[in-house]
Amino acid sequence: MKSDKEKAIRLLKTARGQIEGILKMVEDDRYCIDISNQLMATQAILRNINRDVLYAHLGSCVQDSFETGDQKEKIKEIMSIIDKLTK
Repeated sequence: MKSDKEKAIRLLKTARGQIEGILKMVEDDRYCIDISNQLMATQAILRNINRDVLYAHLGSCVQDSFETGDQKEKIKEIMSIIDKLTK
């Protein structure tokens, strides 16, 4: 992985902690809006990590593929990810 590994690990651990907290909120029958807010906060962290990973992928793996002549496969990968992100 070419993105900032330490940052990704820190944010993933934060998201994991938030998910554990959300699970506790559900178990404790907490207010639905509070749970929803925490879910959206966790989703935002995951979206940001994914963005960073994809930016790094474009800046390294995809760029390298253009130098080695293997760009078609990398373009297909990116197009597949874009399709998933827009569903």
